[in-house]
Amino acid sequence: MKLWREPFDKADKAITPGIVIIDNERCKGCGYCVEYCPREALAMSEKTNLKGYNLAEVVDETRCVNCGLCEVLCPEFAVKLLSSENKS
Repeated sequence: MKLWREPFDKADKAITPGIVIIDNERCKGCGYCVEYCPREALAMSEKTNLKGYNLAEVVDETRCVNCGLCEVLCPEFAVKLLSSENKS
């Protein structure tokens, strides 16, 4: 949708891509992060960790909108989300 003027807070509301880091040793393959990702940036992989759980993985990092759902929903705290601006 084309606006006739730009909003005053356009820079504050701009989507900054995120970087999803999944700790493979903590992941138990519950799939919550995959199920609730609004942009389908995550998927379940065929890889397993040392405990035998199938892991979640980042399929397309460019689709991430830094919403934070994956990080909040993970019961094992295996997902960390970084802003692409910080990269730390």
